[in-house]
Amino acid sequence: MRFTNDGLTFAADDSGAGGDAIVLLHGFPQDRAAWAGVAPLLAAQGLRVLVPELRGYTPDSPGKREAYTLDALTTDVLALADQAGLDRFHLAGHDWGAALAFHVAGRHPNRVRTLTAFSVPHRGAWARPGLRQLRRSAYVGLFQLPVLPELVLTPRLLRRRLRRSGLDESHAHRYAEARSRRALNWYRAMRLDSEFPRVAVPTLFAWGDGDEYVTERLARRCGEWVDGEYTFEILRGVRHWIPEMHPRRAAELVLSRCH
Repeated sequence: MRFTNDGLTFAADDSGAGGDAIVLLHGFPQDRAAWAGVAPLLAAQGLRVLVPELRGYTPDSPGKREAYTLDALTTDVLALADQAGLDRFHLAGHDWGAALAFHVAGRHPNRVRTLTAFSVPHRGAWARPGLRQLRRSAYVGLFQLPVLPELVLTPRLLRRRLRRSGLDESHAHRYAEARSRRALNWYRAMRLDSEFPRVAVPTLFAWGDGDEYVTERLARRCGEWVDGEYTFEILRGVRHWIPEMHPRRAAELVLSRCH
């Protein structure tokens, strides 16, 4: 299906039918193919599964960082839900998609039934990251600079970096070649996001102990921002790319929250 918001047109995969609906949000530098192994498993269990291509990854994506605040991105998710005829829906996200999912659930608890987040915790948890986390997040400062990241982050470099962080060759090649460079504005807009709402809906956060981007200390702090029922799952021996590399486990975790 296609949906529109803020003068932009987005593509979304729409599969399954008959039961509750779930929206799956991808991160950077992913696209909706990140959930390709998970969506059929959820649909087979009776869920309607919607997987949008997010702002920054579509041909008509805006160039200004102001268009990529979490509040602005939240309106895209709600536009998808509205145009798909969803009053309430389950929500899951990975990486930046997880950060956005926390924000959507915090801002609009009346729309979100449950939340499942993978790899990246609530943005509020980053207020006191610690030295180890700052070292792991050094690339974020680079990504916030104008122009330079687009020049430095060549397809070859990005593919190599994704492979080193545990992603398989097919996904690494796809993401590197997509050149969704306007999505770097998600990082640049971090300076404009000042409020991170607390989350009241039932929430599960899953983090792999082999994740090279997020420390365990930061992952454990996620629960401090959730007021509703909360579950924290540590996936032993698992790295950052949970939906791509462990789709069955990801689907099981989503279903444990939805059912």
